[in-house]
Amino acid sequence: MQESGGALSTLDPRAPFVVSIRDLGRRAGAMQRLQRTIPAPADLGSGLARVPEGAEIDLDLRLESVVEGVLVSGTVRVPVLAECARCLEPVDWDEDADIQELFVYPPQDARGHRVEVVEDDEDAPPVIEGDLIDLEPTVRDAVVLRLPIAPTCREDCAGLCSECGARLDDDPGHGHEKTDPRWGALSALRDKEKDN
Repeated sequence: MQESGGALSTLDPRAPFVVSIRDLGRRAGAMQRLQRTIPAPADLGSGLARVPEGAEIDLDLRLESVVEGVLVSGTVRVPVLAECARCLEPVDWDEDADIQELFVYPPQDARGHRVEVVEDDEDAPPVIEGDLIDLEPTVRDAVVLRLPIAPTCREDCAGLCSECGARLDDDPGHGHEKTDPRWGALSALRDKEKDN
């Protein structure tokens, strides 16, 4: 735990997504740039697309001190691994996600002491802890919302054969002879005569 200005922080300042805003102070208009490459956390993805754990995430951010707190904006670049939703072939690309999040100062009483407020609001902005902010939830939300639920290797991917599972792009003339089930009894008689 870190103590800063009488406020305790539960954040670990050595964690990759935790950023110190001590240099910004509470001067509205102060700004600093943050460029950092950090390892991707586990379970960053959705559906068939994900960022591999430990892959490099590039942050290019701007931290601006405003009256209410610190406004973080910029871009996050992540490598994505996925499977095509139609043919299950592996697909990979780099994804850029824009982020903009206001981290607010904790509420204080008239004497400047932090007031604990229990909020059940999921949309409440993240709170600054001491001189630290945790960017992981913000980055996670921005990246996951950018990932397609059903990625494809190509827009016109033909997918897999529903009968045998063959990849249709590998054999454009692929097909199966279909017999109307109502003629099944006659086909059986024909096959029986061929055997005699």
